[in-house]
Amino acid sequence: MEDKILELLAEICEDDSVIQDQDQELFESGMLDSLGFAEFLVELEEQFGIVIAPSEVERTDIDTPARILALAMEKV
Repeated sequence: MEDKILELLAEICEDDSVIQDQDQELFESGMLDSLGFAEFLVELEEQFGIVIAPSEVERTDIDTPARILALAMEKV
C-alpha cells in the first residue's frame, strides 16, 4: 500500500522524484500546493478508504513525502 500511495503522490506532483527522495520539501519546491494536497486527499479516500481531514493537519505535518506517507499509514 505504501508504494501505491507514493505513486499517487507522484502523479499529483507530476514528478516521480517523490518516490526516490522522500525527504524533499514539497511545498517549498513548488511540487505541491494546497489545491494539489486537497486532490491527493480525495484520491486517497477514494482509492484506499483513508480519510484525512485537511483541518487536522498542519503544513509541517505534510511537507515531505515521508511525512505524508506516515500520516496516511497512521490512518489505516
